[in-house]
Amino acid sequence: MRYDELSIQTHREAPANARSAGQSWLVRAGYISHSGQFLPLGERALARIRAYLKTPADFEQIGLLTLTGAHETYFPMPVGSHDLLRCPECGTAARAETARAKKAGSAAEMPAPLEKVLTPDCPTIESLAALLSIPTTKTAKALMFVSTGSPKSPDFGQTAESRETFDSEFIFVVIRGDMALSEAKLEALVGKFRLATEDEIRAVGAVPGYASPVGVKNARIIVDELIPQSTNLVAGANQAGYHLLNTNYGRDYSAEIVADLSQANPGDPCIECGAPLEATRGWVLASDAGFDPEKILFALAEAHNDEKGLTFPAPAAPFDIYLMQVPGKTLDTLPVAEELYQKLQAAGFSVLFDDRNERAGVKFNDADLLGCPIRITVGERGLQNGMAEIKGRNGSEVEQIPLAEIIDYLRSH
Repeated sequence: MRYDELSIQTHREAPANARSAGQSWLVRAGYISHSGQFLPLGERALARIRAYLKTPADFEQIGLLTLTGAHETYFPMPVGSHDLLRCPECGTAARAETARAKKAGSAAEMPAPLEKVLTPDCPTIESLAALLSIPTTKTAKALMFVSTGSPKSPDFGQTAESRETFDSEFIFVVIRGDMALSEAKLEALVGKFRLATEDEIRAVGAVPGYASPVGVKNARIIVDELIPQSTNLVAGANQAGYHLLNTNYGRDYSAEIVADLSQANPGDPCIECGAPLEATRGWVLASDAGFDPEKILFALAEAHNDEKGLTFPAPAAPFDIYLMQVPGKTLDTLPVAEELYQKLQAAGFSVLFDDRNERAGVKFNDADLLGCPIRITVGERGLQNGMAEIKGRNGSEVEQIPLAEIIDYLRSH
């Protein structure tokens, strides 16, 4: 394809609104506009990416160091669109809101009898723990919602029939007091939900600020997987100003679902190997639904650039070859460059032919900006000896190759 056919507009200055080096180079090289719209050159790069990528394993072939989760592949990036948790030891990664971590149950002890105690002015876990001089790990936190939509996915072993029954039901969630609820994990179970009103809470037999699942009616109880492993927890007595000591799952109440509901945090042990999790940010490059070519192009631009521009690997570059014709003073270089352009295409190479009437310096700068893996220069000096100049974008060596041998040279490298 000829350079002018793509209407490429390069820029010498970095855009003021670029959030990263890669985005800046994509704008300067004419892949995307200042507003983020993909231009013809960018669309061609996206087409090449779509044609090449078949499995997440292909990311390694194009030089992208990714993080792999159970259902998604991420590119770590400070300006990425998602908060992630990653394990530096085994490489496990996930979105922060759905990441899992190893949990430790309470020390083994015999279940003690229920005991109702006066706990005035203790509507929070922290105030309760302070009054009773216990750690928050010995408390059970109640969170109450009403479901408003179907779950997004059939996770946690629920059948389609049982998931449909969640709509408009009162959802009573129990997690240990030192944990925070992951709303994303709960949504995967019950679909969309909202906070229950005070009247709705009272209607099931609970009391706001002093609630527990003990004795509630007409509520679907869902507990975090750590609750059955924790004995003698303090929970609400469903009476204002009172709590119950020594509540135990299975004896005092049961749940329809036991699942991982808690929010994982940096420093928590990895679910796979136990190493402390680390926080990062990143883009989702692929999921069970397929690849995201646009994010992959942005990731490639971050991973492959230098002080002159983009340095795309061959499978992801918009063209295999940047063919540059440099006008001569005593020799017309255009016919030879034109003939080479036709031969390269006939040999199966994708070629961007820069036959513009521009100074050599402009063309060299644009070639570096665009980042095609190979640059071939047809100029007066080389043609006087029947040669063309070949240089890899990532290399420093420039080779003079006889015109008749260029195709064989390219195929062997």
